[in-house]
Amino acid sequence: MNKADIRHAATVILVRDKADRPKILMGQRGKTAAFMPSKFVFPGGALDPADANVPLAEALCEQCMARLRASTDPALAEPLILAAIREVWEETGLLLGQASDTAKADAAKMPSDWRSFFEHGVEPSGAGMRFVFRAVTPPGRPRRFDARFFVVDADRVAGDLDDFDQASDELSHLQWIALDEARNLDMPFITEVVLAEIEADLREPNRNSRVPYFFNEEGRSNFLRL
Repeated sequence: MNKADIRHAATVILVRDKADRPKILMGQRGKTAAFMPSKFVFPGGALDPADANVPLAEALCEQCMARLRASTDPALAEPLILAAIREVWEETGLLLGQASDTAKADAAKMPSDWRSFFEHGVEPSGAGMRFVFRAVTPPGRPRRFDARFFVVDADRVAGDLDDFDQASDELSHLQWIALDEARNLDMPFITEVVLAEIEADLREPNRNSRVPYFFNEEGRSNFLRL
């Protein structure tokens, strides 16, 4: 497998109850999944070419957009945000966006994977989202992704945070779990690393650290900051 086989991907860490006991949304991948079977993960998945054909109501803050563009082909920055929002919708049934008077009418014009999102009267928005981590799957895995991780407060969800009825069956046991309990779950190593970064951000919300970048090269793990 060469670099051409590495797919761009996006993952979202939704956080709620930050002022009290922060909780994050996670689900369990199926036992037969080709990638990370049975592991608890954040919602996320691969970039779809059609994501580039969907309007984004609002991008990330200027600093996050600059960092995101620097981490990839700049033309992929907004599609990666849209991929993140789409994956949250598909895997959890939650809508990350804002109410729109024209969304339902626009639904028929959207790529097929996006129509049900717009039919709920919501347009996708990156408002409040932050680009916080980048990781490339190590060599030797059946699938490899160059994943960008985004964090966003759950109050950016349009609708009931506990309603997963529209979720696909890709993730089971969807749950809001307290950060201090999440490490008891069977998670991939990189998910644990990202959790540590999220915990640090919550403790020091103004630390403004550069975005961590985890990758393997020549048999060694590398941890840089973008």
